[in-house]
Amino acid sequence: MLKRVLISLLSLIILWQGLLWLYQFPPYILPSPRQVLEVWWHGWPVLLQQSIPTLWETLASFILAAFVGSIMALTLAYFTWARNWLFPWVLVSQALPTFALAPLLVVWLGYGLGSKIVTALIMMFFPITSAFYDGLRRTKPEWIDLAKTMNAKKRAILWFICVPAALPNLASGLRVAAVLAPMGAVVGEWVGSSRGLGYLMLNANARMQIDWMFAALMAITVWTLLLYGVVDWGLKKLITWHE
Repeated sequence: MLKRVLISLLSLIILWQGLLWLYQFPPYILPSPRQVLEVWWHGWPVLLQQSIPTLWETLASFILAAFVGSIMALTLAYFTWARNWLFPWVLVSQALPTFALAPLLVVWLGYGLGSKIVTALIMMFFPITSAFYDGLRRTKPEWIDLAKTMNAKKRAILWFICVPAALPNLASGLRVAAVLAPMGAVVGEWVGSSRGLGYLMLNANARMQIDWMFAALMAITVWTLLLYGVVDWGLKKLITWHE
């Protein structure tokens, strides 16, 4: 996987440089890869310093979204009334644009860590809930019928048959959430913050330092790939029966 990622990045850099040679964009429109790499070389302490708050927000929101999404999926699968009354609200949470909610969250929760975590949580909540709930519903009927013939209770069927069968679906939702987590944290920082990579991008945009904006984007991309890789590796170790 690492080899494919490196080849893709190299292809992107070649295409990027080719566009500059072809159209001669000025640096304030599209900086060259060399300029962005120079920012990384000389400004890595600033990028690392601003990455720490974003990483804390990303990890906290990811863990919270995994917990809340899993509990919601289990509730929807176990209780009939939850499917009738709560599932529409789950859909509504995704119908509202996150960019529209983020300013309200800053007003309600302040400029601290809470508003960024909730913003990212809203973005990750639905993929986890939807994937896990879909897996719980698609458990093989013959397994459930066999458990019922052995007088298994509904709760036992859920925990010992449906949940293990649905773990690969939950893993898919967690992988999607791992990609969305840094994005949600940065969106929260764009709306209101005093630190983080999103804050660094806003300051660079105000000063027309486009090379710094690209450097911050590259940092976000690197952290996203690392988070996805760690989550994917951990899930493969935990769910050994599913490829």
